[in-house]
Amino acid sequence: MKEVSAQSFYLERFADYLRFERGLSAMTAAAYASDLAQFVAFVEGRGLDSPVELSSGELREFVYQLKESGRAPSSIRRKLSALRSYFGFLQTEGITDSDPSELLEGPKTSRRLPTVLTGVEIERILEPPEGDSPLALRDWAMLELMYATGIRISEAVTLRLRDLDLDEQLVRVRGKGAKERIVPFGRAALDALTRYLHDSRPLLAGARRRGGNGTLFLGRHGRRLTRKGAWDIVRRQVAAAGVQKRVTPHTIRHTFATHLLQGGADIAAVQEMLGHADISTTQIYTHLDRRYLSEVHRQCHPRA
Repeated sequence: MKEVSAQSFYLERFADYLRFERGLSAMTAAAYASDLAQFVAFVEGRGLDSPVELSSGELREFVYQLKESGRAPSSIRRKLSALRSYFGFLQTEGITDSDPSELLEGPKTSRRLPTVLTGVEIERILEPPEGDSPLALRDWAMLELMYATGIRISEAVTLRLRDLDLDEQLVRVRGKGAKERIVPFGRAALDALTRYLHDSRPLLAGARRRGGNGTLFLGRHGRRLTRKGAWDIVRRQVAAAGVQKRVTPHTIRHTFATHLLQGGADIAAVQEMLGHADISTTQIYTHLDRRYLSEVHRQCHPRA
């Protein structure tokens, strides 16, 4: 892959997105990167040199070529998954405002339900820190806000101070395609944010004169917290809580949505808070909720 191609198609940033937002394993991320490199070579052969020029037509031609070359359905599905992740990344980063992969069809496969934390597990992860370490207070505030609102990790690290309304307990979030939404948060997140803003952030901002230029969550040197840094926070807190499941930042988002639906929330309200453009994306959580109810029934009903 030519260096200019890697830059113009944002391949290095996409690799970071796969590891630190999607939380994919190194092997899966490498496979996705290889799939995308194959696709980029394909579209460059048709005279395209930027992702903003791509349309569903190029994607359909790519899939047709894969089928004609005798690729196994499982291989095609993985490449389509890589492409959908790529266009999701482009929207999240504000590089494009449309997703030509939305209507793309490939070999049929069942959709895997996401991992979700139990109430006990999320409570252990969100246990308030002992003492007043600036970094521990920051970690606690960020995780409380992620669980309270279901925001993506990329959205969390780009939040600015002006996006918070502590009086109304609201946060303005910039999601995919630079679309904004307003999401409420509760008392637990408010308490954690208040402590962070009062006792922690000023100390972190003092490490640099400009203090992250108004960014909400700062790293130890006063710069904006990176996506990798936020992913590391999740990993450390999960390990410290003794939770045995593989938990990524997206797991917290899944948990937010599932717990709302289990509590009786309307699916349209959950869709709005998650920032899903299509309610069918949100409906996977209704399937997950039904599975949860079935498990409870089997465990608790005397004639299950």
